[in-house]
Amino acid sequence: MTSYILRRLAQFIPVLLLASLGIWAMIYAVPGSPVGALVGENATPEQIAAITARLGLDQPLLAQYWRWLTAALQGDLGQSIQSREPVLDLIAKRIPATLQLGLAATLIGLLVGVPVAIASALKPNSLLDRILSAWSALALGVPTFWLGILLILLFAVHLHWLPSASAYIPFFTDPVRALANLALPALTLGLYISGIFSRFLRAALLGELLSDYVRTARSKGLRERDVIGRHVMRNAMLPFVTIVGLSLANFIGGTVITEAVFTYPGLGRLLIQAIGVRDYPLIQGCILFILAIYITINLLVDVLYAYIDPRIDYH
Repeated sequence: MTSYILRRLAQFIPVLLLASLGIWAMIYAVPGSPVGALVGENATPEQIAAITARLGLDQPLLAQYWRWLTAALQGDLGQSIQSREPVLDLIAKRIPATLQLGLAATLIGLLVGVPVAIASALKPNSLLDRILSAWSALALGVPTFWLGILLILLFAVHLHWLPSASAYIPFFTDPVRALANLALPALTLGLYISGIFSRFLRAALLGELLSDYVRTARSKGLRERDVIGRHVMRNAMLPFVTIVGLSLANFIGGTVITEAVFTYPGLGRLLIQAIGVRDYPLIQGCILFILAIYITINLLVDVLYAYIDPRIDYH
């Protein structure tokens, strides 16, 4: 197990390096340049030359990349063009809000999706199965921005139960206000992701229920609850854990549309704002952080496999 983790960590480094190269090269692929964003349209050639030298853009491309990479490894992602604040500080301010929303949405998705999947898989082709399958299709088919607007109209405009614009309030500081501000965006994302969870888990459960070991367990007189809970669910969790991990990584990376609808101050909204004002250092920093989150969660999911199914050979 330890050797497997070390191998995965060794793979983590070249993937991150290649991705960082692509993120850094992105600055040359988009129209305009950071110099133009800094000095404006009416800048003199002398001002442009001074900013170019200060940013190191007059150096060879390899030297520019090495300078950016070594700074990033030391925690220096540059300075925001728009706010003049360090990029890492701006990202750090948004991480707690995004993490709180991502965990809440994933929890809602699991609380809704897992029972739907189990009930649907235990009664295949029944009326209940068709109704729950229709629910999963509806949850996936409804756009999140439209669902978010509907929830705002119902709970904020008509009922006046919840705020239409969601602020970030740490849960342990004020749980009531935190839940009130988190409810609508988390419900919007949670209902959508519940459709994905229920479909994947239902398919995995149906495949396991047809296996020989299930027939053997039932023939030995095991209770149906034990067959499902101790055997079927454990094997069906392997592909399901991957989906949950990727969904959580996606939420932590920033849910751009939902955060825009609810004006939620998360990482996705920060990235959209940076793109809108062509804040290149902030764009690069956000994308690099999101990528690192994806790779890290994938590593954790792989390690979690060993605890779910010890039969997996990691040698």
